[in-house]
This record gives sequence, C-alpha cells and structure tokens, in this order.
Amino acid sequence: MIKQGTDVVADSPYVRAMPLIHLKDLDVIEHVLSAGNVLIIKITPIAKRSVEETKVAIKQLTDFVKRQGGDIARLGEERVVLTPPGIRIWRDKDRASGNSSTAKGRDGEQNVLE
Repeated sequence: MIKQGTDVVADSPYVRAMPLIHLKDLDVIEHVLSAGNVLIIKITPIAKRSVEETKVAIKQLTDFVKRQGGDIARLGEERVVLTPPGIRIWRDKDRASGNSSTAKGRDGEQNVLE
C-alpha cells in the first residue's frame, strides 16, 4: 500500500526520492529508511541555504545509517543514497583508489556512484 504524497509505508521495500530541505526532514527520512526502503536524497535545497546545516544533516544521516546497519554514499554532487540493513552499495575499487578521471567531484571528494 503506497499512497503518493503521504508518509504511508508500503508493504514491501521500495526506492523513494526525497528532498532534504530542512533539518526537520531528517525524522521522516529516518522513518522511511527504518521501514526497509532505499532512499535517494537530494541535498541541494539544504546546501543552498546553509553549509553548516548540510554538514549536520549528513553527519546525522551517516550516524543513523551506521547504527541501523545500512549504507550511505554520494551520488554525484546533489544526491545521497541511503540503504537499509542487508543492502550494500557497490563501490568500484578502481574508482575509489582514484584510477578513473571521474572519480572525484569538484570539491575533491570521492563520488561513489554517478
């Protein structure tokens, strides 16, 4: 049962895209992830407003995902993917070691997936 535009949790796991606009959005994100869903979070809205809030949000998401036994990775410049326990994000060893010309973003951080 998925009702678009609501926070109703489906009977089976799904992939959901959500924007991160305010720090208060973290509660909904954590709730949806706790239900076993994969999330693609667009961080641009919060990043445009505050670099500090973005850092706080990413740290909180990282800590939450690790406590849950899930995984987290950047998707390019604007998105982060979060997975529940049992779903791992594949990381290319060559790209992670910098052997690819597209391995690093504009800020020098590793892009796990693009």
